[in-house]
Amino acid sequence: MPRGEKSKYTDKQERKADHIAEGYEKRGVSDKEAERRAWATVNKDDGGGKKEGGSGRGKHTGHPAAHKGGRSGGKASASRSAASRSESAKKAAATRKRNAEHRAH
Repeated sequence: MPRGEKSKYTDKQERKADHIAEGYEKRGVSDKEAERRAWATVNKDDGGGKKEGGSGRGKHTGHPAAHKGGRSGGKASASRSAASRSESAKKAAATRKRNAEHRAH
């Protein structure tokens, strides 16, 4: 299979790449670069094409990159006071503890 061939990608993966490329183009990235970044993202998420190959089996599509949202903080987190962030952290810790106890029973 030549480099860049997209025959093993599912319709869903192609739609995903188009949507990602559109987002980059809106932000002023060139068409070619947007396309390259979009397919790189699809590959990162799904590990390549999902249509069945020689083994006759397709591959499951997970969404690892899609699940990272909101984890690293950013402007919203930075603009909050230290006390507010600390309070949230304590509340989250209490919830995790409560859930762990609930699962233990």
